[in-house]
Amino acid sequence: MTTAIDLNADLGEDDSPEAMARDVAIMDIISSCNIACGGHAGSAETMRAMLVAAKAKGVSAGSHPSYPDRENFGRKSMEIDPAHLANSLLEQLAAINAAASAVQAEITHLKPHGALYNDAQDNEVLADILVEIARAEKLALVGMADSIIQRKAKKSGLRFIAEAFIDRQYSERCRLVPRTEAGAVIGDDAARVEQGLALARGEPIATAGNQSKIIAAETLCLHSDSDGALATATSMKLALELEGISIAAPSA
Repeated sequence: MTTAIDLNADLGEDDSPEAMARDVAIMDIISSCNIACGGHAGSAETMRAMLVAAKAKGVSAGSHPSYPDRENFGRKSMEIDPAHLANSLLEQLAAINAAASAVQAEITHLKPHGALYNDAQDNEVLADILVEIARAEKLALVGMADSIIQRKAKKSGLRFIAEAFIDRQYSERCRLVPRTEAGAVIGDDAARVEQGLALARGEPIATAGNQSKIIAAETLCLHSDSDGALATATSMKLALELEGISIAAPSA
C-alpha cells in the first residue's frame, strides 16, 4: 500500500503579482516544484523568487526547461536541430543554476516542459538529449512511466521519477490528450482529486475513450496555471491525508 507520494507543480511561469502569490501559496502544500528557466517562461527574478520560497518551505526545487519558444509557451512541437536544442537546454540550466547559487538553493531534478516533455517520452533523440543533460548535471529526471525516456534513464543509471497528472486527461496510449482537444484539461475539482487518488493508490483511471488504465507514478503533478489550482492542491492534500498517504518529495 502506498504510504507517501510526491505532489508537484510547475511554477514561475507568470510574473504577475497574482500568479507569483498563487505559486508561493501552492508551495505550502506541495513537496516538489519545477521552475521555468527561460525557454517558455521565467526570468532571473522569477527563478530567484521561486527558489527562495521553495527553500523556505522545504520544497524540492527542480528545473523546468523547454523548447526555446516563448511565443507558444513551449506547448508546440518544434522541428529543431538536436545540437541547437541541447545548447538551449544547457543555457536554461545555466540560468537556473546561477539563480540557485545566488540564493544558496539546490536544484534536485529536471522536468522538461510542455511539448518537449510529451515528445521526449517516445522520441529516441530527444530522450537521449535530456538523459545526457540530467546525467551531466547530476539531476533526477522526471517523465512518464513506460516510456523511451524512462528506459534510457534507467539504462544510464540515472534516477528516474515517474509522473502522472491529476488535471489532465489521458489517451488509450497512457499519454496526455493534446490541449487542442476538448476535455484535455480536467476542470472540475472533484474529478481532479478523484483521478489523483486513483493514481496515488495505483488504481485504474478512465481515459478519454473510457478505457481503464493503470498509470504508475511516484509524483503527481498539478499545473499551477489550471483554473482553481490552489483550491485543487488543498483538496488533493486533504484527500491524500484522509487515505493515510503523506506528501513527500521522492527519495534519492
